[in-house]
Amino acid sequence: MTLSTDVLVVGGGATGAGVARDLALRGVDVTLADRDGLGSGTSGRSHGLLHSGARYVPAEPEDARDCLAENRILRRIAGAAVRETGGLFVQLESDDPEYFERKRAACEDVGMDVEVLDGYEAREAVPDLAADVERALRVPDAVIYPSRLVAANAADAREQGADIRPHAPLEGLTVEDGRVVEARLGGAVDDIVEPEYVVNAAGAWVGRVADMAGLDVEMRPTRGVMVSVEYDGLGPVLNRCRAPDDGDIVVPHDTEAVLGTTSVPVSDPDDYERADWEVETTIEECAAMFPPAADAAVRRTWWGVRPLYAPDEDERGGRGISRGFFRLDHAADGVENCVSVVGGKLTTYRLMAESTADLVCDRLGVEADCETAERSLPGADDPERLDEFVAEFDGQGPTDADVVGAGR
Repeated sequence: MTLSTDVLVVGGGATGAGVARDLALRGVDVTLADRDGLGSGTSGRSHGLLHSGARYVPAEPEDARDCLAENRILRRIAGAAVRETGGLFVQLESDDPEYFERKRAACEDVGMDVEVLDGYEAREAVPDLAADVERALRVPDAVIYPSRLVAANAADAREQGADIRPHAPLEGLTVEDGRVVEARLGGAVDDIVEPEYVVNAAGAWVGRVADMAGLDVEMRPTRGVMVSVEYDGLGPVLNRCRAPDDGDIVVPHDTEAVLGTTSVPVSDPDDYERADWEVETTIEECAAMFPPAADAAVRRTWWGVRPLYAPDEDERGGRGISRGFFRLDHAADGVENCVSVVGGKLTTYRLMAESTADLVCDRLGVEADCETAERSLPGADDPERLDEFVAEFDGQGPTDADVVGAGR
């Protein structure tokens, strides 16, 4: 079957679903396609931290400002896709006190409400913190359940007329006279789509989609492990207050805590090693600030792949801590009706979608404002309804597998 659409969005993670929702709310006819269930790539395989931005200061203050603003928006619009927890950046005896002070000052500079706790106060907040915790910085981190978030965005897009197609892998693009004129979807769909515009939101697989259109988008993906362990009642997110490194985040769920993570380059986001040393290092490092992690029973382990943009990573030459995003308008590369959105993080998916939708609407001559910062997601206050969306779009990922379906 041959179908026509204003915009084909390739990739059904948070950014792709967010783009589909934003465009549909502006009256644009959208088709969203993903090769598997929605959120099956990076979005559904994260540690589920809704960043306050504190992780990115002082090195990346603009990224931190974006995180802080989007954190506040998602708390308003996402309901039961977000869990309010707060967060602590924990300084151990061996950690640099000057780094702590720089982070505190930088958080205040970007407008973040923070509070310094001494070691006693920090252990009052989290009794199982390590004995050598000297102080902690309280920040407005939270937890996000990505399966619910992605599915709710897709559901809202569909309510506005979008066509949502999981299990519809992109098999090819045809470019004629500098335009994508045809996209071939396989899997459960097996259709031809004739789009006016194409949004490549395929995460770590952006380069593969771009290659189908004769475009070169060089990605530098890295893998990271998450380990979910039995632990009942951890309150805030825990972050080690040091330069980002392996095993420096503990994210609370109801009866589990998710430990993360590592950062190891991969050449193929579908075929990479899952190394035991990553699990062992993550547990050991997290246990340095949160000792119960060392002996807690492991419930499940998974890896995610970060969609890092190679030119940015090469310029920085570091661990890949910068998680700003890039909107690549391929009109400059000879394909006038295609854009790729790369980089970024789960916390800023809505901002990435808004920026991308702004460009698409400009190219299509659509004059309509973005509504996604003010409009609540469907089912936001009804966990069971959110979980029905997850099931409908086959969107269950490992990050929140202990929560989704439990109706809480």
